[in-house]
Amino acid sequence: MIDVTLVIPAKNESESLPKVLDELKKFDAQKIVVMSKNDLETLNSIKEYNVRIVFQEGNGFGNALRTGIHLVETKFFCVFNADGSFEPNDLSKLRKKLLNGADFVFSSRYLKDGGSDDDTILTYIGNFFFTNLCNILFSLKISDVLYTFVMGSTKAFKSLDMKYDDFSFCVELPIKAKKKNFILSDNPSFERSRLGGFKKVNEFRDGFLILISIIKLLIFKK
Repeated sequence: MIDVTLVIPAKNESESLPKVLDELKKFDAQKIVVMSKNDLETLNSIKEYNVRIVFQEGNGFGNALRTGIHLVETKFFCVFNADGSFEPNDLSKLRKKLLNGADFVFSSRYLKDGGSDDDTILTYIGNFFFTNLCNILFSLKISDVLYTFVMGSTKAFKSLDMKYDDFSFCVELPIKAKKKNFILSDNPSFERSRLGGFKKVNEFRDGFLILISIIKLLIFKK
């Protein structure tokens, strides 16, 4: 898997990130951890690991991912969370779909053989709403638009002119990819319980920001 770079956004993940990196040792993918330079606890927890550490100049989940992915030099990139919720064994499945012709592959908790230990009624309803809204407005034909366990072509991503710094990244990516006629696919995945720390998502605040971003992406062509 030397043609894949894992981009790992980390914010206050000193408890979980070392465990995630231990799990990933069996994969020969490159790893970029993106964090705030002020997050010394997380930084100190991974100083013995063979990863590239990048300090983001801005703030937010989307900003961290844009910062990290634009530094990727391998053919493929993969967003991989620092909280332990993503299943590492799915990496080879995502890569296989890229090799078979997809430009971006989005993991899905809602396909057969997918699932979640972390989903609540509120997050399930929110994801159902936003996924169906995006599929109707943009013909995405993916089943889990808010789950950011995604692998894709690095070259394709860098052509998208991504702009959002917050969690709107999760809808901006598939919508802009679809607008440029890239091939989107999805793959079943099981979301595991966090290994530590706490959720960074505020369902109501971030849901509102995502809705506004969808409206903007609908109005503006780019």
